[in-house]
Amino acid sequence: MYRDDYEGGYGRDNSGEDVYSKPVRAGKRTYFFDVKSTKSNEDFFLTITESKRRVESDGRFSYDKHKIFLYKEDFEKFVEGLQDALAYIKTNCLKDAPSEGFEHRHDYDKNRENYYRNEDEDQF
Repeated sequence: MYRDDYEGGYGRDNSGEDVYSKPVRAGKRTYFFDVKSTKSNEDFFLTITESKRRVESDGRFSYDKHKIFLYKEDFEKFVEGLQDALAYIKTNCLKDAPSEGFEHRHDYDKNRENYYRNEDEDQF
């Protein structure tokens, strides 16, 4: 993980045990995709955290963070809504922009451990 994103800003919450974490650096922001278990360890959920480092007036660093909790019963609808919103942006807002890095992925990608679903299969 990226140590500088944790120090002073990305604190742990007490909502359950961390099972998996994937940080994604994107410019000045880091996104954390954390799989956590419930306190009873009988179920799992996803937290998506946006963390942005900023410099205070006294020179110290602090972090702005925003967090979404996503529960398994909402996974399919969330992914559907995200795909629809991204498709809208690509079609209606980025007409002249290159599509590199913004392609709509449906096929199994062996190098990414099946992050993307096949169109004929259920998402979850």
